[in-house]
Amino acid sequence: MPFLRTRLQVGDYEAWRPMFDQDAPGARRDAVHTRVLRNVDDPNEVFIEIEFATVDAARAARDRLVASGVLDRFADKSGPTVVVDAAEIGR
Repeated sequence: MPFLRTRLQVGDYEAWRPMFDQDAPGARRDAVHTRVLRNVDDPNEVFIEIEFATVDAARAARDRLVASGVLDRFADKSGPTVVVDAAEIGR
């Protein structure tokens, strides 16, 4: 299964989470599952993992997310990156 992974320093998790839940860019529209993880030492650093049925669906979600500009407000971030289990590469 492909995943879209993103790491963000959100500054204020409690203020960020309602905006994330709205999913204005539609990044999770075709998702199979979504997980939001928080750093135990810095709870304002989040790791978002969104699972999709296909690589194409994950890429489309990434493209919608990037095109929306919502990530532009976060100076400290990595991703969004489409990834698959290493065992799946080359199959």
